[in-house]
Amino acid sequence: MRNYIPTCLIIGIFFLLTSCSSKQYQYLFEQKYNVTDTASKGSDAAAGPYRIKPQDILQIRNLQSIKYIVDEAPSANAGGGGGGGGTTGQTFLVEDDGTVALPAIGHVKVEGLTRPEAAKQIEELYRKNLLKDPIIELKIVNLKVTILGEIKGQGNYPLTKDRTTLVELIGEAGGLTDKANEANVKIIRGNQKNPQVTEINLRDIQSINDPRAVLQSGDVIYIAQSKRAVRNDKLQNLSVITQPVLLLLNTALIIFTLSHR
Repeated sequence: MRNYIPTCLIIGIFFLLTSCSSKQYQYLFEQKYNVTDTASKGSDAAAGPYRIKPQDILQIRNLQSIKYIVDEAPSANAGGGGGGGGTTGQTFLVEDDGTVALPAIGHVKVEGLTRPEAAKQIEELYRKNLLKDPIIELKIVNLKVTILGEIKGQGNYPLTKDRTTLVELIGEAGGLTDKANEANVKIIRGNQKNPQVTEINLRDIQSINDPRAVLQSGDVIYIAQSKRAVRNDKLQNLSVITQPVLLLLNTALIIFTLSHR
């Protein structure tokens, strides 16, 4: 029995250490080597309007006809994208050569154009070759961002507007949780070899107009826990871990006391 208490202490400390090390806290994207805030606050650092790239998916419809781009239904979608009639328009894939194949007018070069520029060009081609006063609506439907961390609705969100701000996206995702660190919201963009991080302080009212907070396709937004929330979680987890250890020690002391009477 004399060796029982030290053995219990060793077992208790082992469980304590291994439990602490296995607990996963929200520390995503915390390491900062090779990653810097590439835009200083107040600078004109916002990227220009999105320009169409190969493999983008365009949704196109003529507002003068609720059925198709042209007045008659094409036999097949020549653009390689999924076909879809009705009021939502059809979808067309931008090929690797930067063109999109459209009914009646064939391949149209759209790579490098903004959404309004591409819509205007397609509208002019249809007006010239086929339709009277067409009104072309064009959307790029594959653009999206990802939001993670202390947000009520984590996941992927499409960018349906030309300029979607961080605040608008947070609102669409249901808002921040009560554990969020609103003073340091990370926007991660760029390629895998050279990721770029922009840190936005939502406590600052000027963040609403911060050009860095205009989102780009492929952005990853991460909202970490606040220091207070992390500290409270650690204390709570420590309490949960130490309770069985204390119970074990208390049981050992009772056994030791009874055995020496």
